[in-house]
Amino acid sequence: MFKKFVFALTALIVGFTAFVAMRPATYRVERSLTMATPVDLPFGLVNDFHRWHFWSPWDALDPKMKKTFDGPYAGPGAIYSWSGNEQAGQGTMTILDARPYESIHIQLEFLKPWPSKSNTTFTFEPVAEGVTVRWTMEGTNNFMGKAFSLFMDMDGMIGQDFEKGLATIKTLTETEAKNRLERQAALEAKAEAEAATRAAQPTEAPQANTATP
Repeated sequence: MFKKFVFALTALIVGFTAFVAMRPATYRVERSLTMATPVDLPFGLVNDFHRWHFWSPWDALDPKMKKTFDGPYAGPGAIYSWSGNEQAGQGTMTILDARPYESIHIQLEFLKPWPSKSNTTFTFEPVAEGVTVRWTMEGTNNFMGKAFSLFMDMDGMIGQDFEKGLATIKTLTETEAKNRLERQAALEAKAEAEAATRAAQPTEAPQANTATP
């Protein structure tokens, strides 16, 4: 009886392992959002890891999360590392390439809850309404990743985070774009008022030269 139980358990484990191994070896998550803003505003928020806390959907997972920044302040070579609770995990992001106002490529490496690597890309496409920001993540599923996909929809789970992050970027950049226009309009109105004031000021008539007889 015990041998039959061991045999059945072994067969179950082997079957489950084989089933997990047949899961997709790669994954891809992509979301996009159009924003009524100049392209430099969303590009700047993504290209500088110091500014990710304004919009990142994961930053609030652990208020006590430890963060470190290495390399250049922003752009290619910039490195951001974090270590937090079970939800935040531990990992590193490195900007591999950044083409101003076109694209940003980032390598994402998780150390916890389990090791994994993926490539993240942000693209910025000018459109009539402003700019469309597209956020993509691609990677390879190891055994743990394949097993995890049996119980969780990775596209749905990470996709929701992407949607939140993009929505926050949209709010921040559209607000700043509006403020920028208002500041510009105020400066132009001030300049026009000053020019009108100068034009309205009377000019002194030149004094006639009197010759001494």
